[in-house]
Amino acid sequence: MSADTRLIPLRVANKTAYVWDVDDIAAIRSKHHICGVLTGTLPHLSQQNVFLGVPLVLMPEEAVLLVEIGAAVLIDDPTAYKQPTAPQLQHWSQEQQDSIKTQLAHAETKVVQESKQAGRAMSEEALLKRKAREERKRAQASAKAAAEAAEDGDPSALLAAASPLSTAASSTEQDTRISATPEPTTSLPENPQKGSSIPYTVVIPASSSSLEWYDADACTYTTIESAKAAGIWDYPSNLSQRARCGVFKDLWKQGYFMGGGIKFGGEYLVYPGDPLRYHSHFTATVIESPVASLRPMEIVAHGRLGTATKKAHLLCGWDDEKEEASYISIEWAGFG
Repeated sequence: MSADTRLIPLRVANKTAYVWDVDDIAAIRSKHHICGVLTGTLPHLSQQNVFLGVPLVLMPEEAVLLVEIGAAVLIDDPTAYKQPTAPQLQHWSQEQQDSIKTQLAHAETKVVQESKQAGRAMSEEALLKRKAREERKRAQASAKAAAEAAEDGDPSALLAAASPLSTAASSTEQDTRISATPEPTTSLPENPQKGSSIPYTVVIPASSSSLEWYDADACTYTTIESAKAAGIWDYPSNLSQRARCGVFKDLWKQGYFMGGGIKFGGEYLVYPGDPLRYHSHFTATVIESPVASLRPMEIVAHGRLGTATKKAHLLCGWDDEKEEASYISIEWAGFG
């Protein structure tokens, strides 16, 4: 099955739809104009509420839309995990052990190389210091011998006092050659995992569908009705939820992107394009029936709140019999 015709798996747990694959998240956003909300934490970040990762949590309206247009399927994720057999567990454990051994071998090889370089640098520095120290001692001894010979006035003593300088130079070169010879290093242990203090990483994949005991064939549902019959999904189940799904789908057909609007006093924020590029133009409130009553104070509150947040408030009426949506926008005029 190609990437274009592949159905996106929506993994349902606790009647909430999640998307765990980053490629599926990208396809949902770019091809189907569905954003969702990232809720997973990312390691090594001090503020976990700024940048979030997988999984992507979908609003119920988003999940229903994707299933109804044939772009996704619902999977009962807890049921898809079967009881693993002993060979499967052994195979999984062996893969983990192989990964750990590879990491430790690489890390210890790096440590040995770094210690060799550090030891070589320290040996050269120590040799230079020792050479300078020996030269100073020989020079002091030669100067003392020359001074004593000058006092005695013996030419042979002066010659003998000068000869240690050449002898010192030749002996220093010999010591340098001997000390510069590298010492043999000990070999790595056969099993680097035993007795090793080097940390290693245990890789846990974000999606567990690659595990041998994960089987979703018997718990995959292509329609909302079949998922409801299985008891894993129950949205929409009343008039209010049907109205929300109907309005959401109608706005989606018109090319809008929708996000949660609870912080702005509505059901949805309505964007003319991707929320990463555009600000929302409307805050949408869903009305269950075109003949439902609406108090004047609600109209005033919606208008003032929308203007304060630089948005127009969109009243979305839903006719459940005709399955049609109608819209009225409210904006504060600022006169009077």
